[in-house]
Amino acid sequence: MSGLAYGWRWLRSLLFNGLIYAAMLPIGLAYTPWAIRSRDGAVAAAHLWCRFVVWLARVLVGLRCEVRGTPPTGEVMIAAKHQSFLDIILIYGAVPRGRFIMKKELVYTPVLGQIALRMGCVPVDRGRRGAAMKQMMAEVRAGRADPGQLIIYPQGTRVLPGVDAPYKTGTAAIYRELGQPCVPVACNVGLFWPRRGVLRRPGTAIIEFLPEIPPGLPPSAFMKQLEAVIEPRSNALMAEAGFPLSVKEA
Repeated sequence: MSGLAYGWRWLRSLLFNGLIYAAMLPIGLAYTPWAIRSRDGAVAAAHLWCRFVVWLARVLVGLRCEVRGTPPTGEVMIAAKHQSFLDIILIYGAVPRGRFIMKKELVYTPVLGQIALRMGCVPVDRGRRGAAMKQMMAEVRAGRADPGQLIIYPQGTRVLPGVDAPYKTGTAAIYRELGQPCVPVACNVGLFWPRRGVLRRPGTAIIEFLPEIPPGLPPSAFMKQLEAVIEPRSNALMAEAGFPLSVKEA
């Protein structure tokens, strides 16, 4: 790629990044009255923003987004490969009632913190995730909160394509506490939307919902099965996009 072409792509990526973050505030403000009355308003605002990001990525930087498999609609835990902010956007946009575990401090972010709460996100203090899960389940059973899809990331952080990172045992604790099926998700999005930097690359970013893992497995068996389905499928999606994999990874 010539220097001119690279510079033009970088500028379009910079504009894209600025526009998607700038759009959060007006969308949040526009939907706040509805969100105050009903959780549906907060969910609709978040889904609108996700659709805007997907549309703008295609139009401005040539990045198409594809969702494969069957997104769950019932009360499940979603355990996903995490490569960049884009997998968060695509997963949330594909399910009807997604929610995340969020740092309690984010609740105090103007507009966005309140929208997140109304979406059903679970604010937690560091080290008190188990108590937060019990409270969330109690509120659902009592009818004070809507059931939905809890989205978590078993590796705990964004992982570069092709890099091995351990799956954290806290995922098994949440799985046991919820007593729900777990839907694994594979992706290749980090090839096009890196975890750091401005540049967004053209291509087809994919997330894929995989067959669910039933509830009730022993923690070790659950973790082994989860990693055994997410990692090979994510590698296959990356290979499909042209990312070179070693014989061991493939």
